[in-house]
Amino acid sequence: MTLVRKNTAPYLPSVFEELLNTDWLGGRTNTFTNATPSVNIIEKDDAFELHVAAPGLKKEDFNINLDNDLLTISSEIKKEEEVKETAKFTRREFNYASFKRSFNLPESVNTAKITASYTDGVLAVSLPKREEAQVQPSRLIEIQ
Repeated sequence: MTLVRKNTAPYLPSVFEELLNTDWLGGRTNTFTNATPSVNIIEKDDAFELHVAAPGLKKEDFNINLDNDLLTISSEIKKEEEVKETAKFTRREFNYASFKRSFNLPESVNTAKITASYTDGVLAVSLPKREEAQVQPSRLIEIQ
């Protein structure tokens, strides 16, 4: 499985961040956050397990696509609220969130048997290994 490491250090010192994120019209701050969920990849003897931390979503919110050996997990959520026609907006902020993560699968993954489940805010994708790629138990070879 190909892993891409990212630098999690802050890009700007907090003084500049406060200056740039201040909402000069009042209200809350305009913070643009990258809502890409964290992923844990676990390798076992018979499979890889991919855990995506995405609390607050439903299993219907996810799209899992496999194109050749590229596994893509994505989600797009738009919250639309009914607004009375008599309402006048001074300010209205839409609620929209999306993410997309892609992973190059190794040849050892049996793509026909990939499964996924979503419980307690964690999307778990099981990527079973092919029989020939699994760790074989040690055995004694007889000398003839």
